[in-house]
Amino acid sequence: MDTSLDAITGAKTILLTTYKRDGTPVATPVSVAFDGGRAYFRTYDRAGKVKRLRRDPHVEVAPATLRGQATGPGAPARAVLLESGPAAVAARALARRHRLLQGVLVPVGHRLRGFRTLHYELLPE
Repeated sequence: MDTSLDAITGAKTILLTTYKRDGTPVATPVSVAFDGGRAYFRTYDRAGKVKRLRRDPHVEVAPATLRGQATGPGAPARAVLLESGPAAVAARALARRHRLLQGVLVPVGHRLRGFRTLHYELLPE
């Protein structure tokens, strides 16, 4: 595995693998965006991956299809929850990269369902 995030740089969707308490991997496709060499993704506060990330921020990322099929090699990373200013940067980057999905549909869907949107930055391990 690579020790940088070069493997996902051109990807629009990545396969984010988080780990359960017993070490079982759980892979989820997520949209990714880049801004100034930083990689971001978002999710909602009640998603299972949030609980797993709170316990263990170490993940594996790989380029993937929208359906979650990996299209390249994985790389280890760490997901860091962003607050206020940096979260706004991540939100803008996602809206620029995925205009309809992350710019309109996901934010509106989260608001309508009463979810809090969380933004994460991926850091290479």
